[in-house]
Amino acid sequence: MTEKIQVYGYRWVVLAAFMGINLAMQTLWIAYAPITGPATKLYGVSELQIGMLAMSFMIAFIPLSIPVSWVIDTYGFRVAVSIGAVMMAVFGLLRGMAGTSYTLVLWTTFGIAAAQPFLLNAWTKVAANWFAVEERATAVGLITLANLIGTGIGMALTPFLIETMSIPNVQLLYGGVGAATAVLFVLLAREHPPTPPCAPGHEARALMLDGLKHAFRVRDFVLFLGVSFVGLGIFNGLSTWIEDIVRPRGFSPTDAGTLGAMMLGGGLVGAVLIPALSDRQRKRKRWMAVGVIGAIPFVLGVAWSHSFEGLAVSSFGLGFFLTSVLPVGMQYSAEITAPTPEGTSNGLIQLFGQGSVVFVYIMQVMKTPDGSYTPSLLFAVGMLVVSAGLVAVMKDPVFD
Repeated sequence: MTEKIQVYGYRWVVLAAFMGINLAMQTLWIAYAPITGPATKLYGVSELQIGMLAMSFMIAFIPLSIPVSWVIDTYGFRVAVSIGAVMMAVFGLLRGMAGTSYTLVLWTTFGIAAAQPFLLNAWTKVAANWFAVEERATAVGLITLANLIGTGIGMALTPFLIETMSIPNVQLLYGGVGAATAVLFVLLAREHPPTPPCAPGHEARALMLDGLKHAFRVRDFVLFLGVSFVGLGIFNGLSTWIEDIVRPRGFSPTDAGTLGAMMLGGGLVGAVLIPALSDRQRKRKRWMAVGVIGAIPFVLGVAWSHSFEGLAVSSFGLGFFLTSVLPVGMQYSAEITAPTPEGTSNGLIQLFGQGSVVFVYIMQVMKTPDGSYTPSLLFAVGMLVVSAGLVAVMKDPVFD
């Protein structure tokens, strides 16, 4: 007779606290993107230097991801995420106090960026510690949803706030919210429920170094690293340059923030619906393929549409399909790389995804003399086609 596995209602409290700090982190990350023009005037710097405030998160992630994954797998997510939460709170508040000094803003932003891996690399660890197998993609999807809401707040709210508040005061407000979510996480989070949410023995994981070696021997995991590089590259690129992309078509920072929020609104729906369908069917590959292929026509819409309505529909559709790939793929990776620790597989995916800062930079370099981003967006379509080919040769995990 199979022993009944118990899950606890407190898992939703832990998940909610974790979602809160992820939401705050994403708001701090993207807060300058929809106000690139006004920020260049305030700080007296170039658009690329303002873009660096978002790109710094990806740059910092690259050397920190593996060491942070070791901390998560060795000491648990509660300790690791608490470290990141406190760093986010401190540097978020300091950035708000930096005034009009771009140098201080940049260095405090790097401080916030150094905290981000402690959050991003723990997604699947939180799900594995508290949720049953059939709930885990959904849990990761909800964390993705929190990230999207945070990015959406930064995109849509910042242009409105700077109409009545200075940019430094807006940053101080966001830093204060981040500090509040950090306190809640430290107070509410617990590492484990009283009993494991899975069958005995299934919770065991390899040591990190052994896990790294094993993960890179799993072909389908390596293929998904390529998919995550492309998907996060496109998402981060569009989020970073959204105002720059639509400005030549006659749209304001407020319009850009609205379009960014539309993309994230679509992502909210996709990040909840598609992982839930994946969990219900116990299938991962088909839903990753739906996300990658479904995003292609909407990238073309962003590239070619000159009406606000067309851009809004394209942004929503792009967010819906592209964003859904990550939570399904992260859970897929945790399943196919077992016994690699969840923090290690999660961290590697985030590492490759944040390495896509190269694409964010290339988007700026490929910008035409008249300010068009169409060449880089068509390049993004080509990368999505390649990603679809990678997903096509993957195999679904076999569940017990």
